[in-house]
Amino acid sequence: MGVPICVAVGSCAMPSQHAAAVDVRGLVVRYGQLTAVDGVDLQAQAGEVVALLGRNGAGKTSTVETLEGYRRRAAGSVNVLGLDPGERAGAHQLAKRMGVMLQRGGVYPGIGPAEAVRLFSSYYESHEDPDDLISRMGLAPVARTPWRRLSGGEQQRLSMALALVGRPEVVFLDEPTAGVDPQGRSSIRAEISRLRDRDVCVLLTTHELEEAERAADRIVIIDHGRVVASGTVADLTGGLSAVRFAAPPGIDVSALGSALGADVIEEQPGRYLVGTPGTPATIAALASWLAERDLPLADLRAGSERLEDVFLRLTGGPADGAEGGG
Repeated sequence: MGVPICVAVGSCAMPSQHAAAVDVRGLVVRYGQLTAVDGVDLQAQAGEVVALLGRNGAGKTSTVETLEGYRRRAAGSVNVLGLDPGERAGAHQLAKRMGVMLQRGGVYPGIGPAEAVRLFSSYYESHEDPDDLISRMGLAPVARTPWRRLSGGEQQRLSMALALVGRPEVVFLDEPTAGVDPQGRSSIRAEISRLRDRDVCVLLTTHELEEAERAADRIVIIDHGRVVASGTVADLTGGLSAVRFAAPPGIDVSALGSALGADVIEEQPGRYLVGTPGTPATIAALASWLAERDLPLADLRAGSERLEDVFLRLTGGPADGAEGGG
């Protein structure tokens, strides 16, 4: 994609020579005195899959709901396909061009996948073939099973089918693989690839970092209502070569750093970062220092960061479970 990494406290925009399918500038969303989104800039292009990552309450859901037209902004500009979803006229036009996958609900509990997809297809002049879409999403065996009797993963796949049936130009996917079995995940990944190939812009939120690595062209990390990093997985993970390991919490990092000739920090309780490449000499010195103190060594890794490492370093915590209003 040729997109430079941007890591900063504040906002982070992706420059483009063409009009973005999604273009957010200085977005602010407040709930009373609480600022949930604090000056977010975000762009996504046609044919691009962007994963929005963040902990509970980070602001990603509020950002996406504003793009979908479900939440009012306090400041900033929002354009989706050149339209403002916060205005009635823009929202009306976008309803025919935008697909929204909710994480839960939105389907009458007594309706089955086949009937639901056919019903939703009737809302659009141009739409996917319902039977073909049901088959692609792996729902043919349960096509007549009521929603309430579907498994959580089957409900997720049906929600995605309903978001795609109108052949949207922009798709918002909320936790698309949550609770989905490996076969279902494969179907969902295939659909995301199909959307990319059709030049559809896909913006997905997820707590599953491995899925983000697999599916996304670009990652955007939000923390405390601000974009703290944006770039491809390679951009985000390729810049720092270091040693990481697990050991009992609270070891003397100053003494260990002196022994290794490098800075050592405890990123989280019991999780340590050594700011030097993982040469055999460094690994041997680390193992020796811990052995002299009868301390166990676990989860030793050397080399470039993983996306999880980047996420933890920038946000100070794991990607939590499904979030509420953040």
